[in-house]
Amino acid sequence: MPDIKHIPTSSLDFLRLLKNNNEREWFNDHKTAYQKEHAYIESFAQDLLDLMNTHDVIETPSGKKSLYRIYRDTRFSNDKTPYKTHWSGSFKRAGKQRRGGYYFHIEPGNSFLAGGFFGPSPQDLKLIRENISFDAEPLREILNDEIFISSFETLKGEQLKTAPKGFDGDHQDIDLLRYKQFLLVHRFTDEEVLSKYYSGHCNQEFKNMRPFFDYMSEVLTTDANGMDL
Repeated sequence: MPDIKHIPTSSLDFLRLLKNNNEREWFNDHKTAYQKEHAYIESFAQDLLDLMNTHDVIETPSGKKSLYRIYRDTRFSNDKTPYKTHWSGSFKRAGKQRRGGYYFHIEPGNSFLAGGFFGPSPQDLKLIRENISFDAEPLREILNDEIFISSFETLKGEQLKTAPKGFDGDHQDIDLLRYKQFLLVHRFTDEEVLSKYYSGHCNQEFKNMRPFFDYMSEVLTTDANGMDL
């Protein structure tokens, strides 16, 4: 792994070339270039992981282990191109009391990081909705915080078109109750991605997710009396 903590221009250039030549023969001919760029992304991911472990406890053991494969699973997709045209990875928080996950995505013109709950289980979704229905003010305080708005604008994720089963469509917090996913997203320009400060910026945005994660962790791991589930 190279001793480089920022993402070089060549890593985005490789993705642009791959997008225009997304076939196995081309990729095999450029395997050495891919391995070189992948090593840069691995180094970036390790630097980011080291920074995150100063304020959170991450179960993912290394930057290398955080990265997703570039090979696409085309078995159930109409798009049969064999390779992803982005670099991406995720970090898992350690321990059952720490809920929420971190994700980063690097792609020319479409780089972002995200965190939250992409596919909550029915049990978790029920706990979240019951808590919101009882008292949504703690969550609204987080969503209305200036730092939250500056970083993520608003809560994102898929929503039901109608009220969830068991909840009144006229509930005063129906806008929050309709969420099926609970995601925070922050986007970056290509210039920001190539900056030597990029890992630090990512780390700060991930850190800004913590009030939301702490709230959700309490909701999902304690009962109404504050006892561990």
